[in-house]
Amino acid sequence: MKETSNSIWTKPFLMAVSNNFFVFLVFYSLLTILPVYVINALQGSEAQAGLVTTVFLISAIIVRPFSGKIIDMIGKKKTLVISVFFFGVSSFFYFMISDFQLLLGLRFFHGIWFSIASTVLVSIAADMIPGHRKGEGLGYFAMSMNLAVVAGPFLSLALIQFIPYSALFLLFAGMMVISFILTFGIQTAEVPAAVTKAVKRLTMKDLFEVRAMPIAFVGFLTAFAYSGIMSFISVYAKSVGLFESVSFFFVVFAAAMLLSRPYTGRLFDQKGPDSVIYPSLFIFAAGLILLSITHSTVILLFAGALIGLGYGALLPSYQTMSIQSAPRERTSHSTATFFIFYDLGIAVGSVLLGLISAGLGFTSLYLISSGVVLLTIFIYKLVSKQSSRTQSQNVEVLEQ
Repeated sequence: MKETSNSIWTKPFLMAVSNNFFVFLVFYSLLTILPVYVINALQGSEAQAGLVTTVFLISAIIVRPFSGKIIDMIGKKKTLVISVFFFGVSSFFYFMISDFQLLLGLRFFHGIWFSIASTVLVSIAADMIPGHRKGEGLGYFAMSMNLAVVAGPFLSLALIQFIPYSALFLLFAGMMVISFILTFGIQTAEVPAAVTKAVKRLTMKDLFEVRAMPIAFVGFLTAFAYSGIMSFISVYAKSVGLFESVSFFFVVFAAAMLLSRPYTGRLFDQKGPDSVIYPSLFIFAAGLILLSITHSTVILLFAGALIGLGYGALLPSYQTMSIQSAPRERTSHSTATFFIFYDLGIAVGSVLLGLISAGLGFTSLYLISSGVVLLTIFIYKLVSKQSSRTQSQNVEVLEQ
């Protein structure tokens, strides 16, 4: 499928956005509710509750390098249909499993299909967007994930007060049925057969896109800092007596992201990535510093707004740069490479920042996270010089 107009909001793009929303809604819902399920329903320990997330991330990280090769071998459309199907089937089996060991096996299996589905969806969406509007278009696409970050935990924690776990898991499976149906309405741009068959042996080129690694490393550092929000904000809020306000933190976080997204996406396309990334990193760091000294709901929510405004513009900007760093036929590999580093940042950050919080406290955790973001500014400066030369060449290719 070639880009034949300047429109972003085509019917296939809307279906891709909706599909991505359902995948990430189920992902974040399970991420929130499964630790509670392990402790309350399976009578497991807190360590076991943490394992259900760790095992999922491990399988996703292991499979991610192979995602690009898988997509090349069987095509984007088939990869999308198959991965969303098995992601949905996995969601259904939570209803049937009441043994912790089997649950871990299911989480590992589920992580495989999440890794592939999330990679191919970004790759497909990038192909649908006109080259000169990549930043804006991918920003809109990322909004589906941003909405799921808030809607998933809110939905699961709200519903579990009124319905049993089995009904909640069935609801997630039902969402994936809708997602699976939507895959058939998504058009894809396939890699020509000659390109697909050119490499028969598995090589490093099949696993990684080297040209995307510099900006992917910047993504790693940003994800490392953000993992402190994902993993510890609720515990931190409880420790300072603000647990009742933490749900509003995510609402403000999402609102700041969504309200700024159209502007930052257009700014990226018109003025270049530096015009978005530098101020966003500074704002993200400021939000983390403010979070470290939070003692009232007002400060907590203001920190949420700054973090949403700063971090919210970074992920789609990095994704756009990673895609623009390589030719169009390498879109899936660039996307996979970026997510490998991003997933590792979340995983490594959750462990190391957890140790920091245990030894030094949450104030130090968020101050150190802000320091990582400030360091990222200097790393990005080095990356930006190299990326600007490559991107200017590939944007022209993406337009063709």
